[in-house]
Amino acid sequence: MIETFDCDQGSPDWFRCRLGLPTASRFADVLSKGKAGAESLTRARYLRTLAAEIITGEPGEEFATPAMERGKVMEAEARRTYAFVHDAEPQLIGFIKNGRAGCSPDALIGGNGLLEIKTKRGDILIDTLLKDEVPPEHVAQVQGALWISEREFCDLVCYWPGLPLFVKRVRREDEYIKLLAGHVARFCEELDGMVERVRRYGMPLADQLQQSLARTA
Repeated sequence: MIETFDCDQGSPDWFRCRLGLPTASRFADVLSKGKAGAESLTRARYLRTLAAEIITGEPGEEFATPAMERGKVMEAEARRTYAFVHDAEPQLIGFIKNGRAGCSPDALIGGNGLLEIKTKRGDILIDTLLKDEVPPEHVAQVQGALWISEREFCDLVCYWPGLPLFVKRVRREDEYIKLLAGHVARFCEELDGMVERVRRYGMPLADQLQQSLARTA
């Protein structure tokens, strides 16, 4: 079931909404694979981060680089530019939760669309403009957001001041979403197992058994 939360992204309420949940912006990490079949360190680190959030009730520490801070400012510029060029009225949304996962789109578009904005350094945006296709590093996030929100399209916007606005409309791909949902489900199973093991750490065997029975009752 879809739940929507009207809070400012980056606010304490927003962090509480997404506590312990895999989110679309990190689905690429969920899909990450290690070299030669080894465990992905990126995926393992994300598992541990979410496990700590669930156990402690506190969000994982977020470090905002100067580039990230500038990106937040430029996001509003990009949204205004998109709205003007496409005669649209983007609706801000804080967080969308669907089951054990969530997403924070940069806006809702009409009744069936999303807006996802990426600020890209000038040289990177020029490369994106010349290739004229959705950068592969954003596919998991965009399709994941469409899955969670149950919407039909996402306009991916790439922006840098002084350069043309890159806009690609991405339609939901149900086969990709099915595969992604399977990976997220397995990730959540591993997450639950990790949380359980940590909570039982150091307990006497009898207490461990009693806790396990209580959780399955």
